[in-house]
Amino acid sequence: MIRVHSLSKNFNNLLAVDQVSFEVQRGEVLGFLGPNGAGKSTTMKMLTCFIPPSSGTAEICGFSILNNPLQVRSQIGYLPESAPSYDEMLVGEFLRFVAEIRGYSGRELNRRVSIVIEMTSLGDVKNQMIETLSKGFRQRTCLAQALIHDPPVLILDEPTDGLDPNQKHEVRSLIQNMSEERTILISTHILEEVDAVCTRAMIISEGRVVGYGTPDELLSQSLYRNSIIVSVNAEDHMQLMNDFNRLDFVYSVEHIPEKQQGLVTMRLYPENKNSIAPQLKHYLFSKNIPIEQFIVNRGRMDEVFRELTNEDRKTLRRQTGHFTDGKNLNLKDRQ
Repeated sequence: MIRVHSLSKNFNNLLAVDQVSFEVQRGEVLGFLGPNGAGKSTTMKMLTCFIPPSSGTAEICGFSILNNPLQVRSQIGYLPESAPSYDEMLVGEFLRFVAEIRGYSGRELNRRVSIVIEMTSLGDVKNQMIETLSKGFRQRTCLAQALIHDPPVLILDEPTDGLDPNQKHEVRSLIQNMSEERTILISTHILEEVDAVCTRAMIISEGRVVGYGTPDELLSQSLYRNSIIVSVNAEDHMQLMNDFNRLDFVYSVEHIPEKQQGLVTMRLYPENKNSIAPQLKHYLFSKNIPIEQFIVNRGRMDEVFRELTNEDRKTLRRQTGHFTDGKNLNLKDRQ
């Protein structure tokens, strides 16, 4: 549905996008991640034929952004950053205006407007002026205009940026519901969005793709992958740390200070990020150690993101390895 080939964009002496290539299949939701200024919005503007690439090309549903821009635009529903709209228009009036621009009239126009109003839950505000809307309703209004022509591809630039938690949940639920019938590309810098709605994620930094895969594949790169936080009733944390360090399936142990007296909390890092939960549970039960907390960490997306987008961190990681001194790693060392 989306094929991008060595796409690049120069602005005078600034290389904003550098040889970006990727594909998105039907029914997939691809999260396009990166820090501010990484080139996400520029890439989306090229895919929607808003600006031309300096080199490379892309195809949307088989149409080239260079040779068939009008056909490309007919296949895409586009939600730009900051949800632009006409403040002086009523919500329903704005959607009718967009439908007319898309070439609809009469009953078909009314039908399509009604469908997107219901889909985006805008019925209560359809006769309200856009400038009076909350940010959440404004975002929904602009998402509705992107859906008027029932496009097979949706390109959404920061769809939940600036929304409160309830509004984010509503927009994400809507995206999940739409993903069964559409291919969706979402630009975001909100890492929690990856697990919430994306089937795949791509991380871009300084215009280059630095990470790509399913959320779980990206999490597998985390230093915290399959680490376990365990809290037990004990007084002497040093003795417990020494006991854990003797286990052959544990690579290192980190003491996490607890406010609750008599409770000791440790994070155990496995050898080669292997799963150690069954072995650790067996050990604790065999020693009759009462467990208050036992949490297995899939990995931290924020840590993977920082490692992939920060050159200093990547260099340090190559030089020092995953850990500073193997066993007895404490919290201060990791920070």
